[in-house]
Amino acid sequence: MIHCWARRTVAWGFLALAASAMSQDVAAAGPVARSQVRNGNGAGEIVVLGDSLAVSPSRTGGFPAELQRRLKAAGIDWTVVNAGVKGDKTAAGVRRLGTALTPDARILIIELGANDGLRGIAIAEVEKNLSTIIERAQRQGTRVLLCGMMVPPRYGWQYAIDFPRVFERLAARYDVPLVPFILQGVALNPDLNGPDGIHPNAAGARRIADTVWPFLEPMVRTAAASAPAAPPPAR
Repeated sequence: MIHCWARRTVAWGFLALAASAMSQDVAAAGPVARSQVRNGNGAGEIVVLGDSLAVSPSRTGGFPAELQRRLKAAGIDWTVVNAGVKGDKTAAGVRRLGTALTPDARILIIELGANDGLRGIAIAEVEKNLSTIIERAQRQGTRVLLCGMMVPPRYGWQYAIDFPRVFERLAARYDVPLVPFILQGVALNPDLNGPDGIHPNAAGARRIADTVWPFLEPMVRTAAASAPAAPPPAR
């Protein structure tokens, strides 16, 4: 029996197959802006390890920048680092994790998998790559927020059904919070996507941030509360 959410990916699948976005296999990351913000009040970095969804419609206008605005509005002195690279698959995320995940990273948002699914990468390989990223982050004490993804049935309905289950399994295995579908409300909505119908425009980036924020905010507040107290000033 085909799940209802799987049926909803059909139209998205045809859009994806027709769009030029699928040709973005060459990374075009550009510089990653990182502001070293550290104080005794629990300030820290949130690293978004992502693909083109993190840098659409631009690096400064993607959903990580929207999350930064929400942090500021909430009075939370944390810095969001956008480590998104167009065309990245989970294997590329593993390769560049050492650069993105600095010792300053308190939270890692994993937004990868869409390109794997649209290329039909084996489910087991996607799961292994994401597991590696999560384990390496947790070993250094970095909290993880995993963002789930659905894919069109280009490689059959079973693949489309099994793909999002990878994220569910990993969230349960590693006890990390899961955003069930990061493009909730954005996929298939022409008002929230650019001309290609896939990558979010400014309004779409805000909607993605709306989806991620309820999961991220409690993580930040918990991490900030558990931060060591500031050392006394030198005399």
